[in-house]
Amino acid sequence: MERYLLSGNEAIARGAYEAGVQVCSAYPGTPSTEIFENLPQYQDALYCEWAPNEKVAAEVAYGAAIAGVRSLCAMKHVGLNVAADPLFTAAYNGVGRGFVVVTADDPSMHSSQNEQDNRYYAKAARLALIEPSDSQECIDFLKEAYCISERFDMPVLYRTTTRVSHSKSIVTLGTREEIPAVPYRRNEKKFVSSPANAYENHPKAERNLAALEEYGCTSPLNRMELRGTKAGVITASVAYQYAKDVFPEDTSFLKLGLTHPLPMKLIREFASKVEKLYIIEELEPFMEEQIKAAGIPCTGKELVSRLYELNPQRLREMVFGVKPQVKELPVSAVSRPPALCPGCPHRGFFYTMSKGKDFVITGDIGCYTLGAAPPLNAMDTCVCMGGGFSVGMGMSKAFKVTGQTEKKVFGVLGDSTFFHSGMTGAAEILYNQGNMIPVVLDNSITGMTGHQDNPGSGYTLQGGTAAAIKIEDVLRAYGYQNIIIVDPQDLAAMQKAIDDALASQVPAAVITRRPCLLIKRIKHDTGLCHVDSGVCIGCRKCLKVGCPAVMMKSGKSFIDPTQCVGCTVCAQVCPVGAITRKES
Repeated sequence: MERYLLSGNEAIARGAYEAGVQVCSAYPGTPSTEIFENLPQYQDALYCEWAPNEKVAAEVAYGAAIAGVRSLCAMKHVGLNVAADPLFTAAYNGVGRGFVVVTADDPSMHSSQNEQDNRYYAKAARLALIEPSDSQECIDFLKEAYCISERFDMPVLYRTTTRVSHSKSIVTLGTREEIPAVPYRRNEKKFVSSPANAYENHPKAERNLAALEEYGCTSPLNRMELRGTKAGVITASVAYQYAKDVFPEDTSFLKLGLTHPLPMKLIREFASKVEKLYIIEELEPFMEEQIKAAGIPCTGKELVSRLYELNPQRLREMVFGVKPQVKELPVSAVSRPPALCPGCPHRGFFYTMSKGKDFVITGDIGCYTLGAAPPLNAMDTCVCMGGGFSVGMGMSKAFKVTGQTEKKVFGVLGDSTFFHSGMTGAAEILYNQGNMIPVVLDNSITGMTGHQDNPGSGYTLQGGTAAAIKIEDVLRAYGYQNIIIVDPQDLAAMQKAIDDALASQVPAAVITRRPCLLIKRIKHDTGLCHVDSGVCIGCRKCLKVGCPAVMMKSGKSFIDPTQCVGCTVCAQVCPVGAITRKES
């Protein structure tokens, strides 16, 4: 057998291949994205796609399972909020072939707006929950997840965390098992979720869950590691790796891979073998609450914080009071807050908006969230995907009823987000006559998560060409009569677009359109900007565009040639013409 070093996400992609999965659908989101980026290498054996959003991905994958083939969908933790609607119903209905949903949680919010613990979704929706702790388990547990889904007739929630998703460990690869499709036959009592059918299906789901709990007591996913009687630890996921580092060698472990439903008989048996029982888990006391409710004495969140990602140093200090040895460096690191890339097409838009005193800008999830950062300071809110339009609508109505008519609301989101959940917000603005301007920042790609294609890009995950849906066609079909398309790096045109939208007597929308400079398939102009220090007056206005390539040296503006891409936004801002672009 060949052995490789794979990340958890790479291993999950491999596990899907080995498990005989045939249909895969996802929406990109860190830390889950690389699962689907690694699936096209297996496209001779399976179909994979980027869906417009997580709800669609879950429905596509579930539909494939109903039709009789094993299916997979994946998303980051907040994406499960979007996909929850079909998932709760699928738990009552059951499956045809195995149906697995990967949720990649993000403790410490490395790239997220919250650190919700999605294990509670399994409990609320009545789903099986499986948690691998390393890359080999990502493969092996995924294959077992499909067996569980089919044996107990339920979807499986497959939870990873950032550390499991992105850490690499050695794996042994297996071969693909070709799983025959289950011939499709109409079964309206099972799959038509009318109230009467749901009434009948709920008890079945509960019976299956009870049977799964019994199975969990002997499942290979759950194992005891008995080494001593003084202390025992019940743990799962990457917390197992940390606890193994921290606790003494004679500590016994109950390592759980199937964490919902919890195998209470097995837990009672393990608890009876140790004098003191610890529950070590990241974030919420998901296991601890249930174990204490079952009357089993244990120690957990009294010691281990429910905030942020664990690591061996934090865990050692929390449990044993051993502080990490930290050596102070003689110099402090320079603060490097995130910023829009040099040449980012969004910069011109946010610079223009930053000059409007009465502008309220409701933002969204994406590269353009960085428009909130200094020196641009051009965003008031960022809640969730699609919220750029819908939150703005609520604010505009509030300003209207309170008489604050001087405030002009702009709702901002990107092209991928428009297709994800922005179209309903655009309909809301028009239908309920919102006093606001929707703005789509179209950079021709899903930028923040690493350049995945979307319905507007013209390409699919498997590398094929596709019909590119035009944002302006959608807005026009809705009824927006004044659609202004502008190159945001032309600051004069950008200002005129904002002014024209505000002055419009009919429903208006703005689309800023320029491809992201990092898209490899697009050839961009070459040439760099240069400062004539003899002309520069040191006014520092060029710094207000927030470009990392622009800085001050000896009281004069300076442009770092290793970062500049020649977008000329700084040159357009310079009041004395000290910045010019030189063709390479």
